[in-house]
Amino acid sequence: MKKNKFFIGILCMLGLLIIIGCSNSPIGNVEKETGSEAFSEEVKEFRVEAFQFGFEPSTITVNKGDTVRIIANSRDVPHGFAIDEYGINLYLDGLRSKTIEFTADKTGTFIYYCNVPCGGEHSSMRGRFIVK
Repeated sequence: MKKNKFFIGILCMLGLLIIIGCSNSPIGNVEKETGSEAFSEEVKEFRVEAFQFGFEPSTITVNKGDTVRIIANSRDVPHGFAIDEYGINLYLDGLRSKTIEFTADKTGTFIYYCNVPCGGEHSSMRGRFIVK
């Protein structure tokens, strides 16, 4: 009786491994079908560093429909990272990174800026978020 349970368990494990091994889904890149065309839903990740008085990078470019992940931090004093058109408003305290993920569903050039007063040239802290 114990041998039968053991062999059934082994067969179940082999079946599971075969099912997993035959899967056509690529790891980390989900393919979706819409009508007759397939598209890739990929996350575009950007690390943004705020500093007195700018951002690195100062321009981010993506395609409409992209999932965008921004990991932002401050290298010196507290800053903000805001994109009004996407409802993004991060407070960067310099202690840890903040992450926001969203879909770039509007085309155009949008300004990202520091929304935390950080010194004399605070109003010049701007970058461009371009969605093609």
